[in-house]
Amino acid sequence: MKPTKLYFASDFHLGIPDHKSSRVREDLLVQWLDQIAADATEVFLMGDVFDFWFEYKTVVPKGYVRLLGKIAELTDKGIPVHLFKGNHDIWAFDYLQQELNVSLHRKPAIRAFDDKKLYLAHGDGLGPGDTGYKLLKKVFEFKPNQFLFKWLHPDLGTRMGLYFSRQSRLANLAKEGKHANMQNPDDEMLVHYARDMAKIQPEIDYFIFGHRHIPEILEVSEKASVVILGDWLSHFTYGVFEDGKMRLEHFAPVA
Repeated sequence: MKPTKLYFASDFHLGIPDHKSSRVREDLLVQWLDQIAADATEVFLMGDVFDFWFEYKTVVPKGYVRLLGKIAELTDKGIPVHLFKGNHDIWAFDYLQQELNVSLHRKPAIRAFDDKKLYLAHGDGLGPGDTGYKLLKKVFEFKPNQFLFKWLHPDLGTRMGLYFSRQSRLANLAKEGKHANMQNPDDEMLVHYARDMAKIQPEIDYFIFGHRHIPEILEVSEKASVVILGDWLSHFTYGVFEDGKMRLEHFAPVA
């Protein structure tokens, strides 16, 4: 039985700021998946793989075939791939499960490996504050609203989604090559959330999140640490769980 080795990555935001740069990131992501396939026990994509994604009954957004094909290749080899829905791919329903055999997660999950417990979530809507987004998330998750959006022609609905994506703050940061940095851990909602949850669930060893685009590992109790995975817009970082410990690494593509 091979040793446990888990890989985590988040916030690829494929589709922004434009098709050309998105394709470059997609190619890097495929390279990374190729590399880790040699020893991965499981792979966790922790949300916002796409900057906009909506599944109509018989139509899905155009593109991303290299990534989707590579994920299918991994699952066909028997490597479990998990996708945690983020705030940008909140409208992923069952296509990825049916076609790629990924495990799609809509809520935080707790998994145990090597006598360690991992608390896994994208991270959006967790922690104090951010009431505006939490309200907006309820609007997006409201099934009658999803039903109404489906009545838009796919060309119109997808164009609208991508248009707003490409006008976003993230798209502008990607164009400028900038990234977020953690100024004060005490101001971070996910750090607050992990500290509070560590009191409620003291058995947790690692809280692993995406969403904040900041690669950091911080202690939140005597036992637990919070891991924020960074992103693939500017940091190109990912998490590795091996020998009972988490670490962050930077992806360096093979020339």
